Amino acid sequence: MLKFQLMTEKDKREAAYIERKRMQEEERKKRLFNPRVRLIGIDKDALEAQVQEKKRLEAEKKRIDDIFENELKKADEIAVALEQKEKEEVKKLKKEINEFRKNFQKTEDRREFDLNDPNGMKKQLPCRLHDDDPRLGPSSAQKFEGEDLVSEERLKVQRDQIKAWLSQQLIEKEQAEKERKLAEDAYKAAVIARDHRAIELANIEKNCRRKLEEATTKYNLALAEEKCKSQMTKRQQTLEDNTAEIYNTMMSELLTESPDVAQSNMGPGKKIAYSYKGMSEEEKLQVRKDQMAQAEEARKKKQQEERNQREFDEYINGTQKSVYLMDLEIERKKREERKKIAEENLRLAEEQRNRKKFLDKIVYMNRATDEYFDQFNKSTR
Repeated sequence: MLKFQLMTEKDKREAAYIERKRMQEEERKKRLFNPRVRLIGIDKDALEAQVQEKKRLEAEKKRIDDIFENELKKADEIAVALEQKEKEEVKKLKKEINEFRKNFQKTEDRREFDLNDPNGMKKQLPCRLHDDDPRLGPSSAQKFEGEDLVSEERLKVQRDQIKAWLSQQLIEKEQAEKERKLAEDAYKAAVIARDHRAIELANIEKNCRRKLEEATTKYNLALAEEKCKSQMTKRQQTLEDNTAEIYNTMMSELLTESPDVAQSNMGPGKKIAYSYKGMSEEEKLQVRKDQMAQAEEARKKKQQEERNQREFDEYINGTQKSVYLMDLEIERKKREERKKIAEENLRLAEEQRNRKKFLDKIVYMNRATDEYFDQFNKSTR
């Protein structure tokens, strides 16, 4: 192990240089002794395709994350809004409860207020008002008597007091129960009012949609009625035009049988198309002669085409036969060539076996051991 406290700056630089060279040599070994990198190299196109695919996947992942994040934000906003609304309702209910307690459950109205009254000592009566004071008992040290003369009255007062206390407790309990029910009814009424408001808004929306659909239906009916009226007007106009045309045709020279009506002033051979009544017998005979001549010409043309087709078919058959003979000749030459190649391969295989036998038994008698090969590829230099 090196003792750096005894090394000079030059020694440190030399050690750093040696370490750097050693690392470079190790990197060079990894690069040169890797046959894949040395012989094949790096597929740049494949790496670029992988990079592009990775970028595409990252972009797709980012797009999905953005969509999920937007949906999550919307859900959070809705949850926050609902939570805020619930908090407002709870706050409102607590405020109403506190108002009720402030107005109807004051401290001085409690049954045990006299025990916690700060002015209780001021409100107390003196120890003795008169001789018949019922508060003066044996331990009062105010009046010493041998018997309790007012015990029945005192017990009656105590029973009345206990009865009054019980009645007050029942009234207070009923009042508390009534107040609790009133608070619950108020909360339920608020929830029902909110639901009714939502239903009312939904009904308003349905009514608006229904009215919009009714308006659209009325508009479509008006368009259909207008279209029907337009079509009826158009049919009526067409009927009137056809009637006028029929009347004009009947009153014109079109239906007359005179061939002179079709004679045009442009020349002796010219005809007026809309007044033309047909051909004469001479014209029909001439047309018949022309048709016969055309039929004869078509028959001759068809015979010539059939003769040409037969000649073409004979030419094609001869050509196909020649091609078939040429294919047979080529196939025969290929068979002969494959046979020669097979014979040549057999001869080369025999020569190779003889040469390998010569090398194994005569030339390569002294084979190298593993120690000989282990001395190579120890360094990149």
